[in-house]
Amino acid sequence: MSAQQPLSQKLHLQQETRFLVTLIVLGLLLIFCTFLGTLWGPATSFFQALQSSYQVFTQGQLAQGEGIINDLIYQIRLPRVFLGLIAGAGFAVSGGALQVLFNNPLADSGLIGINSGAMLGVIFGILFAKVFGPLNTLMIDFPHLFLPFLAFLGACLLGGLVYRLSLNNGRINVAIMLLAGVAVNAFAGAFSGLMITTANDEQLRTITFWSMGSLNGADWKIVTFLGGIVIVGSIALIRLHKELDAMALGEREALYLGVNTDSVKKRVLILSALICGPIVSYVGLIGFVGLVVPHILRLFLGPKTKQLLISSFVLGSIFLILSDVFAKNVITPSELPIGIVTALVGTPFFTYLLLKQKRRVG
Repeated sequence: MSAQQPLSQKLHLQQETRFLVTLIVLGLLLIFCTFLGTLWGPATSFFQALQSSYQVFTQGQLAQGEGIINDLIYQIRLPRVFLGLIAGAGFAVSGGALQVLFNNPLADSGLIGINSGAMLGVIFGILFAKVFGPLNTLMIDFPHLFLPFLAFLGACLLGGLVYRLSLNNGRINVAIMLLAGVAVNAFAGAFSGLMITTANDEQLRTITFWSMGSLNGADWKIVTFLGGIVIVGSIALIRLHKELDAMALGEREALYLGVNTDSVKKRVLILSALICGPIVSYVGLIGFVGLVVPHILRLFLGPKTKQLLISSFVLGSIFLILSDVFAKNVITPSELPIGIVTALVGTPFFTYLLLKQKRRVG
């Protein structure tokens, strides 16, 4: 025992050092990506935007004709970058927590119906709010709360349905969970299509543009509101790290360690719906962030949930900001929907995970 104790301490120290170094590198990369997303865009060159920002900070004023560039940076691009930061962080943290909860690297908010439920809630609000008087009043009085609230309710509804369908003798059957997620997502897509057939031209354009994923609607009110939700929800998920570490050993083992597994499942699902529902209501359906980011970090950091979720918060932000930079610059002056970019990255990675699971089962 005396020889093993220093070895365990040494391994723990190595793991903590690796986590600290990873966090510092990710933090520096996030700062760089924030500047890149703010200063690089189709309307102005990188150096024009950099010169305008430099004049503001050093002289407190702008040269003639550069006020438009300054407004472009601080009223359009910077809120957009922060919205991408918040959305990427939320998707990644919730995806990491769900993967640990279900003990499966294929789980994320998109695969288990949370994002689809949020989509149903948003489409319902867009199409029918003006038809029902009380809903129309809420939409007018609380425009920044109405659709996120409906998205949260829809996410809880379909996410909870997948959870119930996947239970087998009180335990989650992962195969059934994935199949239930496919079925629920198909239902959500079909029902959304049915509702869209009643839309007028304006509503149809809104839904089509939103459903492909975009950060175009960013403003400081949205960033502030959504940032508060994501930060509070992420902290709540990270505080469950001990219970999730126990759940990673297996549900039976977690019960032996005194973990209330049913309570942990419900709390993680509700918190994931609370985070992802409002995000989807503002940025649309952006997939694969919660699937790709935690799995990449798990290869470097190991299985400890606290380290995984904190790092996922940062790397998810980086991933979505870089995806948005690519989306808005690759086919200028047009803009590629950001959901297409994340799908182009995530689909091969998802295929790799499936093949890896297949080899493991074989």
